[in-house]
Amino acid sequence: MRPRPTRRDVLALGAAAAVAPLLPGRVFAASPTNVGLHGLSAFGDLKYGPDFTHLDFVNADAPKGGTFNFSPSYWVFNQNPQTFNTLNTFVSRGDSPPRMELCYDSLMTRAIDEPDAIYGLLAKSVTISDDRNSFDFALRPEARFNDGTPFTAEDAVYAFNLFKKDGHPNLLLPLSHLKEAKAVDAHTLRLSFDGKQSELTILDIATYPIPAKAFFEANPFDGSELKAPLGSGPYKVGRVSPGQIIEFERVADYWGRDLPVNRGLYNFDRIRIEFYQDRQAAFEAFKKGAILYRQEYVSRVWATGYDFPALKAGKVVKREFPSEKRPSMQALALNQRRERFRDPRVRRAIALCFDFEWTNRNLFYGAYERSQSTFEKSAYKAEGLPSPAELALLEPFRGRIPEEAFGEAVLQPPSDGSGRDRKLLGQASKLLAEAGWARKDGNLRNAKGEPLTLEILVDDDSLVRVFSPWVENMRAIGIAASLRMVDSTQHQARQTTFDYDAISAAASFSATPSRDEIDGLFHSRSASLQGSTNLPGTADPAIDALIDAVGAAKDREALTVAMRALDRVLRARQDWIPNWFSANHRAAFWDMFGYKEPKPDFGFPVEAMWWFDKDKAARIGKT
Repeated sequence: MRPRPTRRDVLALGAAAAVAPLLPGRVFAASPTNVGLHGLSAFGDLKYGPDFTHLDFVNADAPKGGTFNFSPSYWVFNQNPQTFNTLNTFVSRGDSPPRMELCYDSLMTRAIDEPDAIYGLLAKSVTISDDRNSFDFALRPEARFNDGTPFTAEDAVYAFNLFKKDGHPNLLLPLSHLKEAKAVDAHTLRLSFDGKQSELTILDIATYPIPAKAFFEANPFDGSELKAPLGSGPYKVGRVSPGQIIEFERVADYWGRDLPVNRGLYNFDRIRIEFYQDRQAAFEAFKKGAILYRQEYVSRVWATGYDFPALKAGKVVKREFPSEKRPSMQALALNQRRERFRDPRVRRAIALCFDFEWTNRNLFYGAYERSQSTFEKSAYKAEGLPSPAELALLEPFRGRIPEEAFGEAVLQPPSDGSGRDRKLLGQASKLLAEAGWARKDGNLRNAKGEPLTLEILVDDDSLVRVFSPWVENMRAIGIAASLRMVDSTQHQARQTTFDYDAISAAASFSATPSRDEIDGLFHSRSASLQGSTNLPGTADPAIDALIDAVGAAKDREALTVAMRALDRVLRARQDWIPNWFSANHRAAFWDMFGYKEPKPDFGFPVEAMWWFDKDKAARIGKT
């Protein structure tokens, strides 16, 4: 799983509303009720006014043309960067190709140079009811699907009801409090909630991709379809070779091409993704110019592999771009659906066996920093002792959450860098003994005589290299640990059905996380929902209550307090064992593209923002 990951990584844009009396202490306080608003922002004013012409981070006059062949750096829903067997990205079943979302428009879209703003796309404006539980979207009458048929409120109603019933968990969970989706008329959609929703829920739901009702009335809504659902977005599916190649073709007469949120975007005539099971094969394709852009995630390759002729000749650019100002997580999840991992002492012991300092020096070329938080690189990372406001949230759960949550924020201790730190391994052995595991015949066993086994599931040989020393350290203290490498399809299937002991995951959150966004990772309601990203199976009423506190936050300060309290408990529980992080994107690309700098702070969709530069391409022989 890579940063989700998610529809929040899909390009989205935003703005503010007319002057009206503020409602102090409320989310959307700057957004009056019963007035058509061109944009929404959770906290504070929007950057762009009603008459903005384009977003600041784009080149509004960027030329159209060319092909962008790249290796995606993130994906959403059921997407798989190594293979695909369906073109339905809205369900749990199957593997769909990344960037299917480019084929669909949404009611509103995020501005990735703002932390939480959304602006009208299919909807020209949105009106909030007095009780703030209903939202009326005025749809643009010119909106069309890519076959020329009009987009209507009925299409949106159908999509939201379909997602709520059978959609991927990342679509389904935020819709749990949607009471009704109603077509008031052909161009007015009303979304009504039951009052239990987070006030930030609408920021997620309004950015859902919406397919055509007619398509799914005629075709099954499952993971078996290799027929592309009909959308209204800037691209449509072109050439397809299942599991190998997909091309997205720019829709020349795209209905929304001149909207302010779209000007300067979606410039390539063709976006092409080639699928490689082997990371090295993908790198070789890049070196030859078959792939034109890639982000490098193997530090060894970044340090030693970029010495090929095209780079030396100046045809390839190797550089770093700053990461987004958003919380992120890279961690190992231990599956608590399996009884042997339910004791936090066992999870802590397993964490102590990971020698980051040795790994970073010997395998990562010093390229990473040790991750400590579920919300690394953000203000939501807990530091030091809890503040009085954090304690106020934590105290009701004293005795029901680990006592460590009330002290200094839990840190993964540094090792001596030897690769087998005897002190840390001794601490791990002591914790396992306290948890009832005794060493017999070289293996740790419980009172029933059952061995403590742990298999880490991976789908990439680079992770085998990184995790093998961890496995050896676990074996040294009596854990029957192993690695299992499977192909990407099997890996996705086993992740979806929670069929693993431990699995590595990466996640990226929005700058203003909503309750709905973090539900899928941490809330008990997602623990048994197949396809969710609650990989450890976390099901704790205290965690649920802290997530509710996130959802109830009325300002950014309250949100930060709730997120830090949640971080403290998650770190004390050791559901996720934090691994490492990098402060930058390591990118390499053939020098034939134009792009505007600096990059936006909250997203980096190069395939949407960049453009083909004919002069640069001619200079390197890539016409």
